[in-house]
Amino acid sequence: MQRPVKLDCRGVWKVYGSNPAEFMQAHNGAPSDADLARSGMIGAVRDANVQIRDGEIFVIMGLSGSGKSTLVRCLSRLINSTAGQIDFEGQDLLAMSEKELIALRRTKMGMVFQQFALLPHLTVLQNTAFPLDVQGVDRKTREARAREMVELVGLGGREDYFPRQLCGGQQQRVGIARSLVTEPDLWFLDEPFSALDPLIRREMQDEFLRLQGLLNKTIVFITHDFDEAIRLADRIAVMKDGRIVQTATPEELIMNPADDYVAEFTRHISRAKVMRLASVMTAGVPDENYAGDLDGSLSVEAAVDRIEAADQPFRVLDVAGKPVGTIGAQAVIDVLIGRGQA
Repeated sequence: MQRPVKLDCRGVWKVYGSNPAEFMQAHNGAPSDADLARSGMIGAVRDANVQIRDGEIFVIMGLSGSGKSTLVRCLSRLINSTAGQIDFEGQDLLAMSEKELIALRRTKMGMVFQQFALLPHLTVLQNTAFPLDVQGVDRKTREARAREMVELVGLGGREDYFPRQLCGGQQQRVGIARSLVTEPDLWFLDEPFSALDPLIRREMQDEFLRLQGLLNKTIVFITHDFDEAIRLADRIAVMKDGRIVQTATPEELIMNPADDYVAEFTRHISRAKVMRLASVMTAGVPDENYAGDLDGSLSVEAAVDRIEAADQPFRVLDVAGKPVGTIGAQAVIDVLIGRGQA
């Protein structure tokens, strides 16, 4: 069963230049690239349509300048879009007053950016509790909640440290704890790990997935790194020149890229990382001779060692635990060497 839509974005534009609203009206809300160029306007986001479902990790990715960060700022209304409609939990985000918007951000939206933006004169605990302080929550309550978040992100024992006493990965953990302290329903993360060293970045991705397993947030995650995207995402929207080129699962992007731009992003990604056993199995109920059971949602990479070491094929199970097919070493080898793929 498909999860309900948490954030619904339809026909959103962000145009920079002289009188962008007039410009959009003059072109019936749908200017062409030639119209933009001719008028000296910049279409930072162009006719974006995004439906983000409850509890999913939705990744928006693209090269620098593709419009991904601008789109997220429109979705959170940190900036006002030039045209379009954005509904959050059925409410018209663009019709909200400044007061309503501030209340929404304080209670239902969490944000983490590439820059840690910690207050240097506050401790880890005080930085984490800061959003609750702004809300007027009493000190005892906000510090108790902040301690829970500090513990959750693995910084227990460092509550009294100042930002200068922490490494980059630890500072980012404080930023994550601070964004979660208000228990947001929707969590925006804009390239949160890109400033970190590769090893720390990998650790933070692991931590992020652990937290999501515990909290089940609705997440909009921005990155330019496709490896990071496929590791984290339930679905990915690929942007180019302000437009969403394709929205799909990581596996669908790999197997059916919409154009050469998307194909280039996926060209060097190991298919075994992305392809699921359910996609490469032989369909049909297996006979009695099988080596064991494997979840069909597992990637080929995650299961390759077990499959190759077995003398018999494995049964593949669907989400209900029902056998729906088999997979053996030959199918795994085909994926690893790219046989039968474009």
